[in-house]
Amino acid sequence: ALPEIDGFKPAHRKLLYTMYCMGLLKGARTKSANIVGSTMHLNPHGDQAIYDTMVRMGRGNESLLVPFVDSKGNFGKAYSRDMAYAASRYTEAKLEPICEELFRDIDKETVDFVPNYDGTTTEPTLLPVTFPTILANNTLGIAVGMASNICSFNLRELCQTTIALMKNPEHDLLSTLPAPDFSGGGEILYNDDEMRRIYETGRGSVRIRAVYDYVKDGNMLEITRIPPTTTVEAVMDKIAELVKAGKIKEISDMRDETDLNGLKLALDLKRGQDPEKLMQKLFRLTPLEDSFACNFNVLISGEPRVLGVRQILNEWTAFRTECVRRRTWFELQGKQKRLYLLQGLAAILLDIDKAIRIVRETAEETEVIPNLMIGFGIDEVQAEYVAEIKLRHLNREYILRRTEEIKELEDEIARLEEILKSKSRLRRIIMDELASVAKKYGEDRRCPIVYDLPDEEEDSPEDQMEDYPVHVFYTRE
Repeated sequence: ALPEIDGFKPAHRKLLYTMYCMGLLKGARTKSANIVGSTMHLNPHGDQAIYDTMVRMGRGNESLLVPFVDSKGNFGKAYSRDMAYAASRYTEAKLEPICEELFRDIDKETVDFVPNYDGTTTEPTLLPVTFPTILANNTLGIAVGMASNICSFNLRELCQTTIALMKNPEHDLLSTLPAPDFSGGGEILYNDDEMRRIYETGRGSVRIRAVYDYVKDGNMLEITRIPPTTTVEAVMDKIAELVKAGKIKEISDMRDETDLNGLKLALDLKRGQDPEKLMQKLFRLTPLEDSFACNFNVLISGEPRVLGVRQILNEWTAFRTECVRRRTWFELQGKQKRLYLLQGLAAILLDIDKAIRIVRETAEETEVIPNLMIGFGIDEVQAEYVAEIKLRHLNREYILRRTEEIKELEDEIARLEEILKSKSRLRRIIMDELASVAKKYGEDRRCPIVYDLPDEEEDSPEDQMEDYPVHVFYTRE
């Protein structure tokens, strides 16, 4: 119910890992029903819950700032309550290219694996993400007696801030990460004290207001972005309620023109009305201006903790450092093993004919390995490797090509050992990966930041007076 340091709750992690194992990172899309069925090997809590999770992670739903599922078909819209998504038998999906950063080196023992619920396979406890996904998408989690509500931040700004924080622990986060960013857009009403409180404590609220355009020819307001905490239907219901109560008299008609191409709420104004004053009133009385309540409750080593942005980035850096260390150790072991085998192969280079003669003249197959060990002074593992070489490869050219790798392997082993000994080199690798993610997948902010907040004005007495018919009598005198 609460997200962990890799940014995912168990349902999200199981779904994405299943799609990765299905080859949906590079392959073509497949039916969503197929994905849901395969995910039930890891997640036994019902197919509808799995599909709901996939819909929210899809690009078509527009819930996430950094979507992980490349969707095809009707996946609904996060900003609409009534635009329901299609059934899983109709829609298709695959992984977005950025998911390569979620599973990079997962096969190099970078994270732990545990058995699934029936012990038939294994699944990762965390994903070795190369960027702080925990802050890249907004996450809502409800657990027993606690909850979590994490706002999303711009991916490019987030990666740059993490790099700056790794270089300087006292870095001012607001200088590179000025405010959250949301997939649906909307204007962020900046409050320095509140923003610093969120960054330091993990608790606070961010004010967001809708984005609109005034169409002069039609005397009409078009609202194209709304806060992530509401829906088009909720806004329309509230406006209709206010019009019915007589609190808003400036609107003559209202239409929901939202479709799969985007959000649009059209408000026709009565003649002579000021659109700016009307919008200020709507911001004050409707969800067109709302607050996103932040509660950065994250599971760290299985323990729920409310952390600020700086603490979360530090925890993620520690997690990623361990992933890189484990990956380096895995690569080092593989190269050491390869070097060990090639050193055994180099031993027979001096007398290939002797090796062939030993194999040919040995009476029993079980004696081949011991005889090679005695003849060349190599151990059992090296002798086994030599014995498995095909007869056509037992020539000087083949062996020379293999033994030329020895120098390269020795240099690479020395490099990997230096990385393991140096914390600064580990951190440099992480910073290079973050810079690569920011360059490859970074986008401009969707939510502009409003620093100069206009003063809220109450309706003037004239505005509060109700309209009513007036009869004017005049005489000739």
